[in-house]
Amino acid sequence: MAEAETAAQPAPRLAEAPLPVVSLVVPVYNEEGTLEEVCRRALATLESLGKPFELIVVDDGSQDGTWAIAERLVAAEPPVRAVRLKRNFGQHPAMHAGLSRASGDIIVTMDADLQNVPEDLPKLIAAVEGGADVASGRRRGREDSWGRTFPSKMVNGMLRRFTGVDIADFGCAFNAYSRSAIEPVLGVIGKQKFTKALVLSAGASVVEVDLSHQPRADGSRYSPFRLIRLALHVLAGFWPQPIQWAGVLIGAICGLLTIAVGVWGIVVWVVNGDFPGLLFLGGLVLGVLAVQGFILALVGEYLGRIQRDVEGRPLYTIDQELS
Repeated sequence: MAEAETAAQPAPRLAEAPLPVVSLVVPVYNEEGTLEEVCRRALATLESLGKPFELIVVDDGSQDGTWAIAERLVAAEPPVRAVRLKRNFGQHPAMHAGLSRASGDIIVTMDADLQNVPEDLPKLIAAVEGGADVASGRRRGREDSWGRTFPSKMVNGMLRRFTGVDIADFGCAFNAYSRSAIEPVLGVIGKQKFTKALVLSAGASVVEVDLSHQPRADGSRYSPFRLIRLALHVLAGFWPQPIQWAGVLIGAICGLLTIAVGVWGIVVWVVNGDFPGLLFLGGLVLGVLAVQGFILALVGEYLGRIQRDVEGRPLYTIDQELS
């Protein structure tokens, strides 16, 4: 791994226990209302497949009763393991904590908000068993509001363009991976969002699998501000040489505006004898400032990444681990 972590060592497994074929990783944050049902349904579905499996719950610093439920599940269900982070580090570091502990040949990731149906697990597993490196979940009949779906479509379009992988839904967290596809990029997962995009950009083969989708009961946790930051993360993480491209775009736009305003000013001056220079100069300045603000935001994303790498901060620290 590229990042250090402070972690409690998991308890050794029994020698006679078979290694799992399937590892299900479920990162959670304040999911006391749904975690038990998700795990119950997932365990029943995995047991019906007749393959050795494990379920790894990663509690990303929940402040409700989520960890108590995880402790109860570990005590009652031998295939369940649980990891608790010391604070809320974010979904993707929590995902790394689960992926780095998964020992199955097929690793499935799933949220615990019941937007995806645990009964769809066999579809994803079968796709990987059929030879694909990645079984990419594709949400059909998505019932989120337009405020969530429209930004999601924009981000998906950006990722398709920058990764060169033509899939419909990069944002779906319900996916299955072969171990050989995850291991080469494990050191980057957590530092970089969009685990699926990382794996696919490394050359993994992919099959899309249609999944059921339900609206989130308590509303989306992605505010417009978070979605804007997510778009900036995509630009900084997957778009090669964005500063150069942005510089060319700024130069072209400002050049065209200068020519247009100049021609307009000459025409107005000739026809009316009075050119409203201050008005148009103000509009031009505001336009340039807006573009500069975007560039500064993008540079800020880069500087934040450089700071994290230079300081060598751990992705997360572990408070407790049960197995």
